[in-house]
Amino acid sequence: MDKQTFDLLVLIWTAIALLIFLLLLFVTAPYGRHSKRNWGKTIPDRIGWFVMEVPALIIFLFFIITGTAEKTLAVWIVAALYVMHYLNRAVIYPWRIRVRGKEMPLVVALMAVLFNFVNAGFLGYYTGTLHTHYNGEWLTDPRFIAGLLIFFTGMVINITSDEKLIRLRKNRSNGYRIPRGGLFERVSCPNFMGEMVEWGGYAILCWSLPAFSFFVWTFCNLVPRALSHHLWYKNHFPDYPIERKAVFPYIL
Repeated sequence: MDKQTFDLLVLIWTAIALLIFLLLLFVTAPYGRHSKRNWGKTIPDRIGWFVMEVPALIIFLFFIITGTAEKTLAVWIVAALYVMHYLNRAVIYPWRIRVRGKEMPLVVALMAVLFNFVNAGFLGYYTGTLHTHYNGEWLTDPRFIAGLLIFFTGMVINITSDEKLIRLRKNRSNGYRIPRGGLFERVSCPNFMGEMVEWGGYAILCWSLPAFSFFVWTFCNLVPRALSHHLWYKNHFPDYPIERKAVFPYIL
């Protein structure tokens, strides 16, 4: 595939994200605390998370390994950062969360699989075949260095916030509690904020259209979900801190 056609497909894919964003402002995806039984067949949450996320690893690595571009150190670093996130998301995270008895609609898992096939395909194909700037000089470029720092900042926020939620649920015999401490004192969903920061940094360090598209998709998916979580907390806890925002401190 030539780069002009590839870029056009990525732009169309990005435009779809903006449409999904508008839809998600009115329709909350029915899994997790928003789970519903009227979306057809369901599967256990733990299996669902694994099924949803593992294609992101397989497809991305396939395109990196089979790609025709030179496998420079920069390529392997870009690939390793992506793999680090999805090893946690697909393999580690699903087996640590407290989801006994919880299920998600199969259609939700399949939609996530479709997203990961396309998204990982674009990222992997660009990095493995189309890139022209992932050379030794790119590792000292200010965009790569700044993006790397932002990426790891977001990853730390994402993982530590998830860890607080996991511990909170393990120490609770049933139901949910108000998360406390750290960035939870500022926003309801610092884990989502961290993931957006993470992929924003990735878009900068990659400096590619597919990586930017991934950031847009992350934003368009997680901002509406954070708003839904925030409203859920306020509806379920009369004493929920009024100063907290949904996902961006002091802003939203």
